[in-house]
Amino acid sequence: MPSSKQSSLPIVTDAFHPGMRLGVAVSGGADSVALLRRLAEMRLELGLVLTVLHVHHGIRGAEAEADAVFVEQMSRQLEIRFMRHDVNTIAHAEAEQETIEEAARNLRYAWFEGLLARGELEAVATAHTLDDQAETVLLKLLRGAWTEGLAGIFPNVERKGGLILRPLLRTHRFEIEAWLKQIGQSWREDSTNTDHAYTRNRVRHHLLPILAEYNPQIVAHLGHMASIARDEDAYWQKELERLLPSLLLPGKAVRGGGRANSTHPDQASFAIEVERLRILPLASRRRVLRAAAEQIGCSLNFDQTDLLLAMCENRAGRRETLTAQVHAERTPRELRLVRKEGEGSAKQLPAYEVPIPGEVVAEAFRLRLITDLSGNSVASTPPAILRVHKPGDRVQLRYSAGPKRIKEVFERMKVPVDQRQNWPVLEWQGEIVWIRGTEVESHAGGTAGLRIEVEELP
Repeated sequence: MPSSKQSSLPIVTDAFHPGMRLGVAVSGGADSVALLRRLAEMRLELGLVLTVLHVHHGIRGAEAEADAVFVEQMSRQLEIRFMRHDVNTIAHAEAEQETIEEAARNLRYAWFEGLLARGELEAVATAHTLDDQAETVLLKLLRGAWTEGLAGIFPNVERKGGLILRPLLRTHRFEIEAWLKQIGQSWREDSTNTDHAYTRNRVRHHLLPILAEYNPQIVAHLGHMASIARDEDAYWQKELERLLPSLLLPGKAVRGGGRANSTHPDQASFAIEVERLRILPLASRRRVLRAAAEQIGCSLNFDQTDLLLAMCENRAGRRETLTAQVHAERTPRELRLVRKEGEGSAKQLPAYEVPIPGEVVAEAFRLRLITDLSGNSVASTPPAILRVHKPGDRVQLRYSAGPKRIKEVFERMKVPVDQRQNWPVLEWQGEIVWIRGTEVESHAGGTAGLRIEVEELP
């Protein structure tokens, strides 16, 4: 413990409250060790109930095992409960076609969010620093992010059942290491942090030092940029909530008045009256067009957005392809965005009611589904619905951080475009609990102990 003459490490505590059950993600590195030590010092003052969370990623062999032992021993010395979670990062990365960095992050957060969703914890604190924020902003900038992408790492993130908190996000890494040396606290060094095969490491050890030669305050300035971008994006979200209802028109205009909108699950369209869009400032027009595209599952890049802006200035009759599924049409009065997957493929397949527990043979999908519940009363359990996916469906994949749009799931699974139209999902209690070809997690299914067996029919 530091003496009264020693300086304390700056930490943001606004989101804490007395009695909070807080998990502290500790890898054994300097940042997470400092976070744990600082919260351990303040737990009585803040009234926190701490739990140390350590993920063994199965990557670095004996070195990783030594990290886990170090964190467990430290937790014991501080008299804080310790939880360890072992995962196979390499196998997950291969299965999900992710980088090792992505897979490790997704596995960590899947565990954290599971603890929150089950009510075991109210929040999880991670040790992201101002340097991590600067690296993230640079990475986003290099990848061509819009301004909302430059928001980087958020200080507080809401998840089902709780919060992800970053109390050290305003603190420099050099401050952390200096404080740990001052109090005589050791930490572990991860050998992969110097491996330049990882993009973040190249930014950390090569790009940022070069930029610091031009501006020694580059880390702080990138942190400021992230704060500004977060506030700007919050403003635009409110502005879009005001603008979109009066601008977006579903479907297309029909003769005699009114509008026609397709009810096909793989077709959707929105229109915008060109004259009403033209009177808006350019920044608003860009945001509206991107938000309209999001409504039909399309994320526009800068060039696509610029193309739509140009279409608003041209006469009717122009049609442009944005993606394999989405095209834009210019009519005399409107700009229409149309999504139509699987053009020319078979008609929409029927939906099937699946009893819980029970069995159904879905001939149209060539599937037999058998469902069961583990130890739950089934007297009033509603049936599930086996159907084709719909626009707006979101799926929580196992080991993934947060629900994903169905289009993202297809891209991750590498489902050919011409096969997507009638891809089956199983919906139960408002959640997707099964989708062909990958593993799904759901709160409803997990709580009820739902088991699903699927047999492919010839």
